[in-house]
Amino acid sequence: MIHVVLVEPQIPPNTGNIARLCAGLGLSLHLIKPLGFSLSDRYLKRAGLDYWPHVKLHVHDSWDAFRQEYPEGNFYYLTTKSKRPYTSVQFQKGDFLVFGSETTGLPAKLLTASLDNTLTIPITGPIRSFNLSSTVAMVVGEAVRQITPGRF
Repeated sequence: MIHVVLVEPQIPPNTGNIARLCAGLGLSLHLIKPLGFSLSDRYLKRAGLDYWPHVKLHVHDSWDAFRQEYPEGNFYYLTTKSKRPYTSVQFQKGDFLVFGSETTGLPAKLLTASLDNTLTIPITGPIRSFNLSSTVAMVVGEAVRQITPGRF
């Protein structure tokens, strides 16, 4: 289905919430190190509840190691620095949705190399960004809706 990729996530409850979303929708979750927490963190486990055994979890040592494993993947990079709304894309099975850390977003070198595939959630209020787990839920919801019509 869809791959959710978190690059260097920092906040355990966000990752736990995203893991729970992935378990509920049957999506793969990829975590790119370094992580800002241990996978045994109690806050991470608490946010994911008892759903962790159902998460298709993949942990990668680095972005380069991850990309070597998926050289042909179709990647979309979510960032506040894009002008292209996530709703303008026709998502496909197997797409990778890449999200940056809560504190710094995606690395500039990654965005520069992938400008044509950057997406954003338009913000109309006086905030800089949305919470990571909320962002993932919005974008994943749209992707799943497109790929599996009638599911929602």
